[in-house]
Amino acid sequence: MAGGSPCRFIDTNVLLYAYDLESPRKRARAKGIVARGWEMLGESAISVQVLQELQVNLERKKVSRGEIHQLIDDLSVWPVVDNTLMILKMALAEQVRWHLSLGDAMILAAARSVGVSELVTEDFSHGQNYGGVRAVNPFR
Repeated sequence: MAGGSPCRFIDTNVLLYAYDLESPRKRARAKGIVARGWEMLGESAISVQVLQELQVNLERKKVSRGEIHQLIDDLSVWPVVDNTLMILKMALAEQVRWHLSLGDAMILAAARSVGVSELVTEDFSHGQNYGGVRAVNPFR
């Protein structure tokens, strides 16, 4: 999306499924989403939190740190939302409004901060509109 802002935000679980050998259906779907992120560079956003969670979870799956660091470097060309005090304050409001955990509220706040209309995730209620950001579960 050259010159425009991202239209969707990709949550950690979607990226993790792209490397999950135990769920072939979800892996195939997730790989398609990630591939589109590369084809339409700038269309899909992530956050520093997503990259942090990705690193922790891939390490648990025994992926080498070198591979993880390369993946994070690669994904860093996507629009990446920094964890800031503003995002935290937005997340605290999202947490109260939508009854979310702080981690999920941080994801929603990061997504909202870049003006996306879709949050691609398995962790939110599919189809629910969170004040202009609609949750989409790609594995349904």
